[in-house]
Amino acid sequence: MYWCPKQNSPKGRSERENHFFHFKPLCPLSAHRFLSWFREVKMESEDSFSDLIKMAKKLESDILAKINFSSAHVIDLDRLLCDTFIRQCPTPLDYDNRRDLVHIFNTMTKEIYGNGDGSPVVEEYGSFVMDMFDGKSDIDLSLNFNNSIEVSRQKKISALYRFNKKLQSIQSKGHVTGLQLIFSARVPIIKVTDSGTGIECDLSVDNRDGINKSHIIRAISDIDERFRKLCFLMKSWAKVHDINSPKDSTLSSFSIVSFVAFHLQTRNPPILPPFSILLKEGDNPAYVAKVVETYFNYGKQNKESLAMLFITLLVKLASVENLWQKGFCASLYEGSWILKSWKCSYSMSVEDFIDRSQNVARAVRKKVKFNLWMYP
Repeated sequence: MYWCPKQNSPKGRSERENHFFHFKPLCPLSAHRFLSWFREVKMESEDSFSDLIKMAKKLESDILAKINFSSAHVIDLDRLLCDTFIRQCPTPLDYDNRRDLVHIFNTMTKEIYGNGDGSPVVEEYGSFVMDMFDGKSDIDLSLNFNNSIEVSRQKKISALYRFNKKLQSIQSKGHVTGLQLIFSARVPIIKVTDSGTGIECDLSVDNRDGINKSHIIRAISDIDERFRKLCFLMKSWAKVHDINSPKDSTLSSFSIVSFVAFHLQTRNPPILPPFSILLKEGDNPAYVAKVVETYFNYGKQNKESLAMLFITLLVKLASVENLWQKGFCASLYEGSWILKSWKCSYSMSVEDFIDRSQNVARAVRKKVKFNLWMYP
């Protein structure tokens, strides 16, 4: 059996199917030989990936063996981390201030666009929605138009220019400071800081993807309280060590949250399930929340403390430092390491659990060192 370029096409085939069936390789290749070759390549790839997994596990074991943590040290660290988490938890005022800012931005929206049915609304997303923020955290906002049509980049920029004009007037009265238009980023935004609270506001347009993922993460955090706590602590640790700034080619907050989730998925026994299970009814946050309800206390058999999870997370990151370039990728969707090739080379690879063609750690361009002896 061969692929031939001049066979008559069966009726009903599309032009694209005809093109495929008429394709002829440079060398005739029987179906049997082709399948044998494909299996050999697949087996070699699987063997290579298996070797990388073994290498990563060995490196984790070697690094852990070098860390001189007695049970007393772990208990002390756990107490420190728990105290840090409690100190950083937002107060009722922190919640109220952010809700007030959302209300203020919606008031400005009505002044700019009017109060009609088709007027856009401002919605919050990011750490505030995920409930993984502290009093000093910024707030992410999205100006959403009431239609299902994707908003072009030019329309987003045009909308931000209108908001910028309004904010310039408010800044002249001293109510806000630090007004910036940032259009060079993948997602164009306005940055501005509220003078009364000191909260920085990042306004984008039609960021529905960010809103959906924020609500999904918020729902998943109810499965096990250690997820939210570890996210808090890792974000704090990253800020202290100046590696939580995408504009400086280091980790974004969402990439940190994503890797924390991945770490909890890959513990033994796992604390979080693969996200593919949680997304089985689709990526609508309401549907995901209903599925999540059936997985409460999923990781209750895992008794690891915050301290051990914190240590092993840093060890995991350190152990794969030289494996990212070999195609190693953290997949929350699969709940495991996978091999993945991207269109360009990345210093770190964490697959987006909704759009799996995207790397949420794409901003990382510097080789981040995870120093295990520095804690928040």
